[in-house]
Amino acid sequence: MEFVKQYTVNPAHIDVQGIMDGLYYPFYMETCRHDFIREVLGFDLEEQAHKGVFMVLSQYTIKYLRSLKKDDAFTVNCVLYADKAGAPRLHFKQDIIMNGKIMTSATFTGTCVPATGGRPYLPEAIKSLLVDAPVLEV
Repeated sequence: MEFVKQYTVNPAHIDVQGIMDGLYYPFYMETCRHDFIREVLGFDLEEQAHKGVFMVLSQYTIKYLRSLKKDDAFTVNCVLYADKAGAPRLHFKQDIIMNGKIMTSATFTGTCVPATGGRPYLPEAIKSLLVDAPVLEV
């Protein structure tokens, strides 16, 4: 299932070259991913944090293909993937797309950990959603 959100480049994110600073691409992806996690997966990050469950990133890779400029309108997508080895990890493939062209592509990997410390795990509600998810092939 692909989740998609629309955005417009914030003028404050433009650098001296007239393009969006590379720091902000992952932030737009994060906003989309957090909405996906809440709206599709039913996992409210703030609510779960108060219950002692932290969803955290363990890594990400990103490819910058084209630059966004001031006032560009673009979409960010998010697709959930299961871990090939069956580890307690979630993988989110995301793209920033403008006019049908991929501007930036990334894969974010995360898991859940107890707020008090301990081993990574996935809550049962999240695990059940991974049953039908495609497996991330590296």
